[in-house]
Amino acid sequence: MISHIKLVNIVVKNQQDAIAFYTEKLGFKVIVDEPLGNDDARWIELKPPQGQTRIILLKSDQQYVPAGGLSNIVFTTDNVEQTYFKLKTNGVLFKEPPNKQPWGLSAQFEDLDGNIFVLASN
Repeated sequence: MISHIKLVNIVVKNQQDAIAFYTEKLGFKVIVDEPLGNDDARWIELKPPQGQTRIILLKSDQQYVPAGGLSNIVFTTDNVEQTYFKLKTNGVLFKEPPNKQPWGLSAQFEDLDGNIFVLASN
């Protein structure tokens, strides 16, 4: 049976700028950074310090794989409010402060390319 999700793609316009955002602002660690094909694209995998699932920073080609918009990715934290304030201090743009939902506390934030994510409690 399936044990976990290994990789999730996040489409970005500039991979180097995206690495800086995800490592410096969100605290992710670079696991793989290798050339990909004949152009300047790279295969870049990152993960949260205590996470199992990795993200791939996939370079946008604008025609078939555009960057930006609501993603299907929900990042989990033990304390949404504390993480919200830490990330906001790091310069992460939140669409709204944490708000209580029937299923828990959450907040939406976006990366440099306008990809929108949810930060939620366990």
